[in-house]
Amino acid sequence: MLTERQLLIFRAIIDHFIETVQPVGSKNLLKENNLPFSSATIRNEMSVLEEYGFIEKTHSSSGRIPSEKGYRFYVDSLLDPPKLDKQDIISIQSLFSENYFEMEQLIQKSALMLSDLTNYTSILLGPASKQNRLSGFRFVPINRHQAMLILITDQGHIDNHVVTIPETMTPSDMERVVNILNERLVGLPIDQMKAVIPAEVAELLRSNVVNHELMLSILQESFQQISKEKVYFGGKTNILNQPEFHDFTKVRELLRLMDQEKDVYQLFSNIPQGLHVKIGTEINHQLMENCSIITATYSIANEHVGGIVLLGPTRMEYDRMMGLVDLVSRDLTTVLTRLYHDNQK
Repeated sequence: MLTERQLLIFRAIIDHFIETVQPVGSKNLLKENNLPFSSATIRNEMSVLEEYGFIEKTHSSSGRIPSEKGYRFYVDSLLDPPKLDKQDIISIQSLFSENYFEMEQLIQKSALMLSDLTNYTSILLGPASKQNRLSGFRFVPINRHQAMLILITDQGHIDNHVVTIPETMTPSDMERVVNILNERLVGLPIDQMKAVIPAEVAELLRSNVVNHELMLSILQESFQQISKEKVYFGGKTNILNQPEFHDFTKVRELLRLMDQEKDVYQLFSNIPQGLHVKIGTEINHQLMENCSIITATYSIANEHVGGIVLLGPTRMEYDRMMGLVDLVSRDLTTVLTRLYHDNQK
């Protein structure tokens, strides 16, 4: 579609805006990039690029900036294969070379590292509750009145709750509760617990445990918490560091959205497999019209269970960002699969 000359000029405009967040005219473009064309030629070609819809004029300057259509063309047709420098690779390898025993710890650290490397907001979606099966249940006494209730799933998810123990409940009562739950619930999907507990467990608790009603309430609340879809953030407020986000009302609404984990999960829950980029209005959310997202999935034992979202401005350095998301996706899959197999032993 574009001539070689137009491609050179278009790339130069993209590079300028990524680095400066400022519109650019033909004279500055020539000065900055030492292009082998005259200023008049560059200006004429910029007019053609504008007619094609690849660049656009801002209200505050006579210069041009890339348009959403231009970024789409750039990502689809002009990007080289994702590239990472040596330090990026070392940072990611260092994270995944550590020993992990809990899935949540690894996923949260992955989110934080991705945001640190990019200065953008990273969002990792945890495995859906329907993909978790209970593999163990324990009570660990803390003091006379409290105990740690620990729920463990087959995918390495460990959920801890500090619960208040009735004064009349003895250690033998707690042991009976653990035995009942391990006998009746281990191996079942977490999202079935809400129905199974009152149907099968309640009667056993009533027959064997003092304060069975309170214990039943504690159990139902605990399983309700673990069944919630998990969202892990890194750099929630990093969007504030981007100079183009000067509309504080819109930024505040975006940050408010980030606090609604259920809404965030629903917004990004249908991430396709592979590495993908959505730009501006393609995200289909009015608060993200000036943003881009790079997404990937991660797997456990060949089953896709979660998603990775990197949220930043449309002028992001796409090749490096795509490389980071892709490498985190692959390494996270490797380590989570190893954790899964370790938990099956």
